[in-house]
Amino acid sequence: MLLSLSIKNYALIESLETDFSNQFSVITGETGAGKSILLGALGLVLGKRADLTSLKDKEQKCIIEAQFAVSNYNLQSFFEDNDMDYEDKTIIRREILPSGKSRAFVNDSPVNLQELQELGEMLLDIHSQHQTQELAEENYQIDILDAVANNGESVNSYKKALTDFKSTQKELKQLISEKEALVKEYEYNSFLLNELLAANLIDGEQEALEQELEQLSNVEFIKENFERILAFANEEQVGALVNLKEIKIALQKIAGFSNQNAQFLERLTSCLLEVEDIISECEQSNEKILADPERLELVNTKLQTIYNLQKKHQVQTIAELLVIQNELDAKVIRVDDLDGAINKLESELNSKQAKVDELAQAIFENRKKAGPILIDKIKAILAQLGMIEANFQIEINHTNSYYPKGKDEVVILFSANKGTSFGLLKKVASGGEMSRIMLAIKAILANYSKLPTIIFDEIDTGVSGEIAIKMGEIMKEMSATMQVFAITHLPQIAAKGDSHYKVSKRNVGETTISELNLLTSEERIQQIAEMLSGKEITDSALQHAKALLN
Repeated sequence: MLLSLSIKNYALIESLETDFSNQFSVITGETGAGKSILLGALGLVLGKRADLTSLKDKEQKCIIEAQFAVSNYNLQSFFEDNDMDYEDKTIIRREILPSGKSRAFVNDSPVNLQELQELGEMLLDIHSQHQTQELAEENYQIDILDAVANNGESVNSYKKALTDFKSTQKELKQLISEKEALVKEYEYNSFLLNELLAANLIDGEQEALEQELEQLSNVEFIKENFERILAFANEEQVGALVNLKEIKIALQKIAGFSNQNAQFLERLTSCLLEVEDIISECEQSNEKILADPERLELVNTKLQTIYNLQKKHQVQTIAELLVIQNELDAKVIRVDDLDGAINKLESELNSKQAKVDELAQAIFENRKKAGPILIDKIKAILAQLGMIEANFQIEINHTNSYYPKGKDEVVILFSANKGTSFGLLKKVASGGEMSRIMLAIKAILANYSKLPTIIFDEIDTGVSGEIAIKMGEIMKEMSATMQVFAITHLPQIAAKGDSHYKVSKRNVGETTISELNLLTSEERIQQIAEMLSGKEITDSALQHAKALLN
């Protein structure tokens, strides 16, 4: 329930502070006095986007603050889920800075516009003339039917199940698409994989094979040089080993005469051992070296295979070829794996689809039951509003399509007079009829929704006289269960309010400002009389105003 509204530096309003009652309040005033400004300010508090044109003084910030009593509407969980501070009397503040930026606060905690809009939808419904046109739209008609059918929880469950179903459906389509792509490449990938597997590649093998190829290609040259080494080392007269041994014998003879000579002997002995090892290993290597044309051909063929594969796959090493081999192996195996994954997802999808269909069927059954109830309630209210012969048909077609709120297509058809054909609301209902139908809908929804406040912005368009009185009475009845505001030009409706506010504007110096004032009993008589007769208030208008108020 809206308790109070404070506006500073917004449009024509310099500063305004007003408290509101919890009953039926009417707001009147001349065209252009600022009634739309009040709605605009409330819209900002509820999360609508703002710009610098909203500022009266472009150098000062605009502040709009509304206080709501929320203790009876079970909103604690919403506040907790959105990390807001909960207060039974919640204050929403919106600030628009001269820079064009805007900020929003709930109980002094900063919030984003999305959160503010979600909270606003649970606090207040501003019914504009534009919303009357929404009555002809299928989505709005479904919402009306679902409110009477008490489908709220069922529709929410359906939405969650549908989201889950579509997510699985998307995942399945991706897997099927991936499989189709892999199947097209399967034979080529298998060929490439088999080619790599046949090569029996081993990381590091290429360097060893290249070294072996060098040795096998130069067997005679290597053997010739090994034999020369052995000859130079072991020749009896001038061989390197023979001479080194003679030097060692000489050093042994003089080693005892000085430490230096002893060191010479030690060092030579070490060198001689190393040379003897080298010559020994050279002898072994020389014995092992044999010409092997078959091995040479085998090594050459293996290396050529490696070189061809590297060129084909545009890489430089066996390690890179092995990476490609693993990737191809994964792709080939993936086709078989995908079959299993697809079968599993198809089973999941069928189960989730069955759940969605079950929820959609329950929603459909509830809507079918609610249809006649809704029609009877609308007709009863419209009879009070002078539309005695008005009649409706609600067509609910349960389809195979999955819509955001079920699988149904809903159309509300209307006939204003007995004997006339039913037609779409937007085609056969006049502006005045649409206003009365919308009021009837809102009056019905007031008994089903938990919305604390509704504001009717000139819902009386196209009506007058006794019908206007009845509309006022219906809004007053609605105020027994919720807070109701009516912005009106009709004295018959204005007279039904428990509280009467007047919007007016006046010139102050070089500027124009709008004001909102709660009228006293005497001021109400004057205002309603003025609405009846114009600026020149007559005695009969005053008497008529008093009669309406009584």
